[in-house]
Amino acid sequence: MNNSRSNQTKSFFKIKEKGSSLSTEFIAGCTTFLTMVYIIFLNPNILAKAGMDHSAVFALTCLVSAFACILMGLVANLPIALAPAMGLNAFFAYGVVLSMGYSWEIGMGAIFWGSLFFFLLSLFKVRHWLISHIPQCLRIGISSGIGLFIAFMGFQNMGLVVSSPATMLTMGNLMSISVLLGALGFFIIIVLAYRNFHAAVLIAILVVTMLSLYFDPDVKYMGIISMPPSISSVVGHVDIAGSFNLALSGVIFSFMIISLFDSSGTIIALTDKAGLADEKGRFPKMRQALLVDSFSSTLGGLFGTSSVLAYIESSAGISVGGRTGLTSIVTGILFLLVIFLSPLAQLVPIYATSGALIYVGILMTSSLTKVKWSDLTEATPAFITAVMMPFGFAISEGVALGFISYVILKVLTKRFNQINICVVAVAALFLLKFIFIDH
Repeated sequence: MNNSRSNQTKSFFKIKEKGSSLSTEFIAGCTTFLTMVYIIFLNPNILAKAGMDHSAVFALTCLVSAFACILMGLVANLPIALAPAMGLNAFFAYGVVLSMGYSWEIGMGAIFWGSLFFFLLSLFKVRHWLISHIPQCLRIGISSGIGLFIAFMGFQNMGLVVSSPATMLTMGNLMSISVLLGALGFFIIIVLAYRNFHAAVLIAILVVTMLSLYFDPDVKYMGIISMPPSISSVVGHVDIAGSFNLALSGVIFSFMIISLFDSSGTIIALTDKAGLADEKGRFPKMRQALLVDSFSSTLGGLFGTSSVLAYIESSAGISVGGRTGLTSIVTGILFLLVIFLSPLAQLVPIYATSGALIYVGILMTSSLTKVKWSDLTEATPAFITAVMMPFGFAISEGVALGFISYVILKVLTKRFNQINICVVAVAALFLLKFIFIDH
């Protein structure tokens, strides 16, 4: 019976045809899980800043991640895992809720609408057209700006950067427990990542959390295992109707466009690494994969975990031989199992995850090296997009100013052949928003 099931599994996932084995796929799934399980600690900490129930967000992060991973494995048969997206969750909590003043219910509704439009772009095959028509400098500026924004959140969460009435920002107390332990976690991540240790982020969070139990009187042990917490405080409270308004149009569009670049680029990179993509970037069941990730993103907004997208950490599983959807399914099952560790998630102090935010910021800003700095009409929009996100404390405004400055510079330098209808339309929409809505 076991041999029969084993053969059916191998046949369904085409394991032999892709040069893998059941044991390899299992190991790959576990490896991917270890590299991205930090999100079950990080996402609740970030969304709790917006006033959401920490325990409920933890449970939903596990559930939605598990569903998305398993769906990707079954439908697209790819070794790609999904979870709530870093960057978008920070944009929601710090930008939309804390900075702009919207309730978390309204902000999460904006995520839902942005994700729904993202799904429709995938469904009607508009996704590739948009990606191919948005200039590289703007794509780089957006991803790098989000990286700077995330890193700034990390510095703020550990207390390294604090507000100042005189200079707006200043250095915090370098000898405080939060700064010292937060910095330790950051350096653990960097050193382990340099040595290609796949679970670097998870190890750093656990080490800092254990040390905080001894050094920080505010951190108290409440156990490790318990029954899954209730999700009723979040599920059903997302304000879908109230968030669909002109005032949030820029935010909704930003959620959509960021999801578009982030997930598409990640999926293309991962399938290429796995040797599944051809010279044009196409891979088996490509349409199914794009629909799964955009549908999962919509589901994340609906249930209150922020957008769910493909994770580049899946490359860890691919690097040890994962080639089929069984890898993703194993990762998804492990996400289901850790839902019983909610007391451990509540134990993790906010500064224990700050190093992870800074590390992700470094990875995302590294793409700035690809900007054509010798061409000011390319470098300036990328620079404006990137720096205005953390300086203006608003990702959507950074995206808007990047598109508008790109069109202005190309027009003034008479480089009309480098402007397309997609960029003009986006810039015009943001400009109209500034004039008639934000004024």
